[in-house]
Amino acid sequence: MTSAASPMIAYDSVAKSFGGGRIKAIDGVSLAVQRGELLAIVGGSGSGKTTLLRLTNRLIDADAGAIAIDGRDVRTVDPIALRRGIGMVFQNGGLFPHLGVADNIGITPKLLNWSKRDVAARIDELLGLVRLDPAQHRDRFPHELSGGQRQRVGVARALAARPEIVLMDEPFGALDPLTRDALGEDFRALHDRLNLTTVLITHDITEALLLADRIAVMHRGRLLAQGTPVELSRSTEPYVADLLRTPRRQAQRLGALLTRGGAA
Repeated sequence: MTSAASPMIAYDSVAKSFGGGRIKAIDGVSLAVQRGELLAIVGGSGSGKTTLLRLTNRLIDADAGAIAIDGRDVRTVDPIALRRGIGMVFQNGGLFPHLGVADNIGITPKLLNWSKRDVAARIDELLGLVRLDPAQHRDRFPHELSGGQRQRVGVARALAARPEIVLMDEPFGALDPLTRDALGEDFRALHDRLNLTTVLITHDITEALLLADRIAVMHRGRLLAQGTPVELSRSTEPYVADLLRTPRRQAQRLGALLTRGGAA
């Protein structure tokens, strides 16, 4: 029986290599994601953060270590069944271009043999949740939507089968700053409202600080530090310290530019 205190997702000494072992993408990572938590995994290109996400729902399998979801080793679960029970949001929405909005959102419930009535009701409910008018958007195709609208549909599709876990891979990275900020806030509100457990992959430390309960910092396949912003500020890792200084440095530079502009 699963303990009520067990983490929703647990990574135990997970390792993954590519190129016949030459490239260590994940190097002995142990990390727990608690039920109801929004955890951001931050790191630069090649840090291993996206690989860790892909291991979670068995898009790829680990070479060593174990991953458990709600106390159950993912290796004991059929990969297709596992993925249908986990929401996934990609950077560009990942929508099927030949399907309309309603069919994109409804694809997993249909695969799970929901009734047509339940699928239709869920589509309209989710469009409302992500702030898209069902009457205006359910029959549109992805190419007829803005980037922000596509991401909102991507979030709706991830939530369609009422998953407890959502995995997000740079979900807001391709959006303009205003849309990115608004959509991030909207998703955080949805996360809290639906009591989701979310793992958010991002290279943007500011986004992580604003949205996440805790942050895990990865570098060259290793987990360097994890914790709240205050806990991370105590890290002795130079990379972590430099990462956390970035938003402050940017704010200072911006403030200097605006002050000079005002003085002129």
